[in-house]
Amino acid sequence: MNKEWWERAVQFHGHECPGLAIGCKACEAAMEELGFMFSADEEIVCVTENDACGVDAIQVITGCTFGKGNLIYRGTGKMAFTFFARDLGKSLRLVFKPLPPEMDRGQRQQYILHAAVKDLFEFKHPNYQLPEKARIFNSMVCEKCGEAAAEHKMRLQDHKTVCLDCFEEYTRGW
Repeated sequence: MNKEWWERAVQFHGHECPGLAIGCKACEAAMEELGFMFSADEEIVCVTENDACGVDAIQVITGCTFGKGNLIYRGTGKMAFTFFARDLGKSLRLVFKPLPPEMDRGQRQQYILHAAVKDLFEFKHPNYQLPEKARIFNSMVCEKCGEAAAEHKMRLQDHKTVCLDCFEEYTRGW
C-alpha cells in the first residue's frame, strides 16, 4: 500500500477507517491493472456503487470527482467500483470480498491495508458501457419557487416548468 496515498486520503477524509482503506486499495488495484495515473480531466472515470468512506480515497488518489463529472454514483449499495480508462480503452469492475466476521474494526483496517488486492477484490468486467463525457446544461428558472436548476432536471407540470423540489409526483399506490 502506498503510504503517501493513505496519508493524503486520511487528511482529506478526516480519520482512518476500514472503508477508507478499501477505497485506497481499490485505487491501487485499478491503477495497477489498467495502467493509469491521476486523472486531470475525464481520462479516467469511476462509477461507485456506494457513497461510503472509500469514495473519498478514490477522489484524492485518482482525481475522479463529482465536480469534473468523472465520478458517477450508481446507488446499488454494493462495495463495488468500476474504472474506465478512456484513452486506453480498458475497464475494470472491483467488488470487495466479505471479510471474516470475527475481525474487529482495527483488525479489518490493518488486514485491508496490507493484503494483496487479489485477496480483497473480485476482478470483473463491467456489464455497462463507458458513460459519456460530462455535459454542460443550460439553467432554467422554476416557475413555482424561482430557483434555477439544470434544464435536464426540470419537469413540466400544469403547463409550468418546475424544479424537482416543486414537482408533485403522481402515484397510485405502487
